[in-house]
Amino acid sequence: MTTCIPAGSGNLHYSVAPCRGQGYRKTSWVSGVAFNRCIQKELLWNFLLPSFRSCGVSKFLQTQRCNYSKSPFSENWKSLRTVTSSCLREGSTKYFDFAVIGSGVAGLRYALEVAKHGSVAVITKAEPHESNTNYAQGGVSAVLCPSDSVESHVHDTIVAGAYLCDEETVRIVCTEGPDRIRELIAMGASFDHGEDGNLHLAREGGHSHRRIVHAADMTGREIERALLEAVVYDPNICVFEHHFAIDLLTCQDGSDTVCLGVDTMNTETQEVIRFISKVTLLASGGVGHIYPSTTNPPVATGDGMAIAHRAQAVISNMEFVQFHPTALADEGLPVKPSKSRENAFLITEAVRGDGGILYNLSMERFMPLYDDRAELAPRDVVARSIDDQLKKRNEKYVLLDISHKPRKKILSHFPNIAAECLQHGLDITCQPIPVVPAAHYMCGGVRAGLQGETNVRGLYVAGEVACTGLHGANRLASNSLLEALVFARRAVQPSIDHMKSSKHDLGTSNWWSRPVVPFSLGSEAMDKILLMTRKVRRELQSIMWEYVGIVRSTTRLQFAEQKIGELEAKWEEYLFQLGWEPTMVGLEACEMRNLFCCAKLVVSSALARHESRGLHYTIDFPNLEESKRLPTVIFPGSSVKGSWSSRQLHKQPL
Repeated sequence: MTTCIPAGSGNLHYSVAPCRGQGYRKTSWVSGVAFNRCIQKELLWNFLLPSFRSCGVSKFLQTQRCNYSKSPFSENWKSLRTVTSSCLREGSTKYFDFAVIGSGVAGLRYALEVAKHGSVAVITKAEPHESNTNYAQGGVSAVLCPSDSVESHVHDTIVAGAYLCDEETVRIVCTEGPDRIRELIAMGASFDHGEDGNLHLAREGGHSHRRIVHAADMTGREIERALLEAVVYDPNICVFEHHFAIDLLTCQDGSDTVCLGVDTMNTETQEVIRFISKVTLLASGGVGHIYPSTTNPPVATGDGMAIAHRAQAVISNMEFVQFHPTALADEGLPVKPSKSRENAFLITEAVRGDGGILYNLSMERFMPLYDDRAELAPRDVVARSIDDQLKKRNEKYVLLDISHKPRKKILSHFPNIAAECLQHGLDITCQPIPVVPAAHYMCGGVRAGLQGETNVRGLYVAGEVACTGLHGANRLASNSLLEALVFARRAVQPSIDHMKSSKHDLGTSNWWSRPVVPFSLGSEAMDKILLMTRKVRRELQSIMWEYVGIVRSTTRLQFAEQKIGELEAKWEEYLFQLGWEPTMVGLEACEMRNLFCCAKLVVSSALARHESRGLHYTIDFPNLEESKRLPTVIFPGSSVKGSWSSRQLHKQPL
């Protein structure tokens, strides 16, 4: 059910329709596990190089025998330097106090705090550094200058969010943000400083003051480096790389849905691994790959939003997809890339903040025609303006010029961008950069309260997967890393409290049937399934860009809804004809399942909003409507048409 409800205080009060299943079984937890390092210290310098080269953790790990008395969860369990998937398990099940799905800033920051109180599994889809955090160029916004104020940051955030933001959430994030930055610095994160020795603060679109803390144009990479280094040295954190989250493990306690862990697939060994946990944090990032061009890394296929939706979590504001106005347009480069990119190369907002000017291909400056703030207008305004220019002039990209600034300043502020462009024959110190909008950030997601809690007991969310109310209808530049830091920290205490009050035993793992890896289908059938899945993925992305892009209409959204439904049905029918069963899992098939789920959430949310606000612009309702200033909310309910993407693989426990 999709509806709009009044914006509240940020606290969650739900009357949630229960899903099928019997009562929650109360059992006991075997305690006293002191988990040891999953990653050797010797790995650190290979793992944390500035280039974040893909060295692969698993090949550095040494398999050691688990020595224990009575049970592997005894207090006498001996200390190991290294733990691999052969340890700490009952069959293919692992038991932890906390399971963290995602290894970006939100997941790692949370893991480091809760690890002081229990064992933590950090479950990451690829290499630990492969997250949206690592690709964040601009920086983190925070009030750190005497001439700035929390009130100013609050105002800028609410204006950018088209007045749909939850004001209490905004005020909390803007107030607590500076302390979160100081904590990062204390942990070893290195940010740029000015000649006066103070932090160099940049300005980006929508901000009234300089408040962007940054590390050149590689801020996310530096934050990820500092957090990963701390994680490596924490004895209570185990990192499980190349583990894809299939579905959350849930059951019912009366009318409440309870989360008890997650099923995953080790994509290197093709083994299904079940994690039983007292608390689960979803910090799995965004959903950029529902579109053909996105700045998100390949792992951003909406897995967290999809598995939460299937687990009966409330979803909110999915119509607000932020398209970054300036991704590098490969078509405009003097030397074209040898192969198409998996994700578009981002040209940070800070380029415009530092004085970059947008021109069309006739070298006509156009932003002042659309907004008095010109290039410093919020992203939704700039993206729509570029989109309008491209359609009116039938051109493929526009130009962003920073070459009028001193060469030394350009190279010091944007070394990564300069190097990438130079690799393709373009010198940004004397030539304009070809840019085009690309899917960048999901402002909606799993609805969260002020402490990251969801309507599913034991499930918390932080980062892009969450909808906290901070961003409203459009995210203010550099507020995303800030939100991730603040909510990761706010989720810690309630998570600890829940962990201490939760009890379940080793038998919990047997409550649900296990997903099956389809070895039985044979290579010929699997090859056909993979080819069809890749074709369907491209078709879905094309539909989303063509009909659910920057400018929308009711007719086009309804057409997209119909086409997506037909495409999904065709794909599922093809799989099942080849012997695929609903309990079977494979990386690309499960990603496709999640992409379908999220695409449908975006379309249904967009159809429910009968106004244009922030990132959602529709020609049928082109104006803001005060009566429509409400978040869009998708409540739990029966599976939409019972499709594979809309329901959990396992049945509720008996």
